[in-house]
Amino acid sequence: MSAAPQDFCAGGQRVGQIEHTMAEPVVITSRDNAFLKELRRLGSDNLAYRKASKIWVEGEHLCSAALARGQIPLVAVFSESFWPAAPASYAQAAIKNIVVQDALFHGISALESPSRVGFLLELPSDMVLQPRVASVILDRVQDAGNVGSILRSAAAFGFMQVIALKGTAALWSPKVLRAGMGAHFGLRLLEGVDQSILDGLEVPLVVTSSHQGELVQNIRLPHPCAWAMGHEGQGVSPELMARASHWARIGQPGGEESLNVAAAAAICLHASAVSVR
Repeated sequence: MSAAPQDFCAGGQRVGQIEHTMAEPVVITSRDNAFLKELRRLGSDNLAYRKASKIWVEGEHLCSAALARGQIPLVAVFSESFWPAAPASYAQAAIKNIVVQDALFHGISALESPSRVGFLLELPSDMVLQPRVASVILDRVQDAGNVGSILRSAAAFGFMQVIALKGTAALWSPKVLRAGMGAHFGLRLLEGVDQSILDGLEVPLVVTSSHQGELVQNIRLPHPCAWAMGHEGQGVSPELMARASHWARIGQPGGEESLNVAAAAAICLHASAVSVR
């Protein structure tokens, strides 16, 4: 995948331009095409994006979210049946357009209900810690659905930097991308970093605890701040807990022992957003 976008379509053939002045696409008809094989890897292997420095997103929602945040697709891939009706903005934004037979698109799709369009995007790189930005720290949060949900909450409530410590699920993996529902493209994401990176933060660190701190709705939350969300079973590590300047507790009058980490994150980040109004 290190080749230039124009090299991805070897073996394809060109077709005529359609009505709404989209760029002339390349048609791929072989399941064994090297580009389609690479898309299958990116769509099924959680870590393939790191080697390729590319990410594959599929479905109209994710594609639209990427465009709305100024992403320029290296390649836009359309199913043959969708291409004639595809929004002009999709193809006009891409460096190269590819059309594949519907059955081939289903073969590269990781969705239960296969989508009709996908983008190959450059993996964002060289993300540098912003010391004064409202942030979320993920401490070994391992479930992809939880991580994606937390990214959505972070984007919704104005926490524009997410710092994923080592042991956290891969932020750009296919499942996290789908669970994030486009939030990735509006966030500064640092992943696989050591806890020492937090030495550079210049905002207070807030953690949740089931036995320590005030109720989150009663505490005067600092803003901006960095909320730490911990491992699903073990919670925030003792080392990270020791860095905290504030502890917040989520009341559970129903008597449950703990909340799902994604649910807890949504409550805490919302409380921070409300506190600055």
